[in-house]
Amino acid sequence: MLGRLSLPSVAVSDMRQPTLPGGVDPPFWHGRRVLVTGHTGFKGAWLSLWLQQLGAEVTGLSDGVPTTPSLFESARVQDGLSHVVVDVRDAAAVASAVAASRPEVVVHMAAQPMVRRSFSAPRETYETNVMGTVNVLDAVRTAGAESVRAVVNVTSDKCYDNREQGRPFVEDDPMGGHDPYSNSKGCAELVADAYRRSFFGGADDGPRLASARAGNVIGGGDWGEDRLVPDIMRAAAAGTPIAIRNPEAVRPWQHVLNPLSGYLLIAQQLMGADRVAAAAGWNFGPSQADVRPVGWVTDRLAERWPEPLRWAVAAGPHPYEAQFLSLDSTRARERLGWRPRWDLERTIESIVAWHLAHRDGADMRALTLEQIEEFSAS
Repeated sequence: MLGRLSLPSVAVSDMRQPTLPGGVDPPFWHGRRVLVTGHTGFKGAWLSLWLQQLGAEVTGLSDGVPTTPSLFESARVQDGLSHVVVDVRDAAAVASAVAASRPEVVVHMAAQPMVRRSFSAPRETYETNVMGTVNVLDAVRTAGAESVRAVVNVTSDKCYDNREQGRPFVEDDPMGGHDPYSNSKGCAELVADAYRRSFFGGADDGPRLASARAGNVIGGGDWGEDRLVPDIMRAAAAGTPIAIRNPEAVRPWQHVLNPLSGYLLIAQQLMGADRVAAAAGWNFGPSQADVRPVGWVTDRLAERWPEPLRWAVAAGPHPYEAQFLSLDSTRARERLGWRPRWDLERTIESIVAWHLAHRDGADMRALTLEQIEEFSAS
């Protein structure tokens, strides 16, 4: 166990309830300077496209495109932003990029995101996920109120000390993690808490920092290694059975746009009248009806795919993974007015539509932006 974060107590009435669809305010983002670290990854590419659609001036910071193929390349995400090649482990380069881009909002998403890879590369995992977070937050500290007003530090639902307690995690549960990935995300949360208390809680016009913890995100354009939907799509393309490591493992599945809408909403709050109250940790998870076993999600995707898809349990042994993960998002629902707009059935439909369009050679930038529009209008 790493530790417990103390969060400010805020009455529900103290937070302004959003009135626009999804809580995302287009005029707020139009012309806004935003720095997204990890913009070439799956979540980062979706967020960067959404920000472009909103009219933001986006700078993306990454050390490369993590997969081939990738959403970043398929949807031509680079066409609408300033692409800066920087490794978040390089403190001087990160500081220089923040100073040069002068962002008003920073969304820190760059990470080593794979649980299984963290067993083979633990040092890289900690260097990226912990010291990378230190480097980004320290660059913001150096830039100060001259530029940055809001920082959203994105971690994971796996940041909590999971003792298989059989209930959803709440924001003030202890940080921890059995494997290096999960543990590194707990460490990153403690780093953010220390920076919030030490550097970002003073002057009213200084930066404000919040952390976002999302459940298992899925969506079109994900080709990450050792992830369920990419594994299914690769098997579909190859015409081979899907190898499933742990079909009984339960996860909080949700479309990637659900938590991304929460990240945007947090940033808006961090620059508004309630910015002090928003500077805390926030869970963004699906409804409990969408907390499902791996096998259930695999079956639903297979039912909707036009060709037969079969799956089998992969031969072991496998590294340790928690059997049950779920998030309690009551804080975000009551204080931010956030809610997941697409349920798991709608999410699975969108994934199948995205990957069939990609297979057929469609314009994936246009299709991805269309799905963002549909989500915003839902």
